[in-house]
Amino acid sequence: MKLHEVTRLAAATGPAVLAGSAVVAAEPPKVDPAELDKAFETLKTFDWGSDPKTLSAIEQAVVATQGDPAGSTALERRLVAALGSDISRAAKDYVCRMLRTMGTADSVPVLAAMLPNRDLSHMARYALERIPATEAGTALREALAKTDGALKVGLIQSLGARGDATATPALTGLLDDSDAATVIAAATALGAIGTLQAAKALTGAVAKAPGAAKSAVIDACFRCAERLLADGKRGDAVAVYKSFTGEDQPKHVRLAATRGLLRQ
Repeated sequence: MKLHEVTRLAAATGPAVLAGSAVVAAEPPKVDPAELDKAFETLKTFDWGSDPKTLSAIEQAVVATQGDPAGSTALERRLVAALGSDISRAAKDYVCRMLRTMGTADSVPVLAAMLPNRDLSHMARYALERIPATEAGTALREALAKTDGALKVGLIQSLGARGDATATPALTGLLDDSDAATVIAAATALGAIGTLQAAKALTGAVAKAPGAAKSAVIDACFRCAERLLADGKRGDAVAVYKSFTGEDQPKHVRLAATRGLLRQ
């Protein structure tokens, strides 16, 4: 067979072979009920230093039940029940990691109950950040009133990570907080949300922001402007940049605003 014929054959058969390989590779693992039961039993005594491989059947089940609503629901219920039981922090951390991948609104109540707990809050936030249900965002917002200090800052960061525009009013209120770390977190979250409402809240907070937080508020304003520009809202982005071109602004801020305007 000549070289050009080999090339044509490879071009014709290659995609089909690759497609067949992809189908095989995409086949999910099977759930072994006995192994899954054993893993959930192990979860009851699992702790830091335990062999994580003893729980691998749970991870395999998370993958295997994708596209299987009934199987996924059943697995989620078992994970939620385990999370609400008296298992170790290490075990709860593991369960939260699983729920981050496949959790739904059904997982939210047990995770929400963990948010005010200083030992468990970060685990719960880790899961809630990725659960797409609106209930997850609601749980994070409602927990703001039940926490303070580092826990509240963490909740604010999670709302920013979710890009939760419905949290804008609550985050705007926190721009007046007496704690600089809270103001910085709220400003950063609003910058990540990047809506016009967020931009207005931030530009209105610049003048009154405490010294330690002012730079974060300005940075968040520029991040909003970039997001507005990317969303095709050129006029709104220009308005944000122009608000920082006055002589009352530090030189580096004026330069950043000018660069933003030149990008239009």
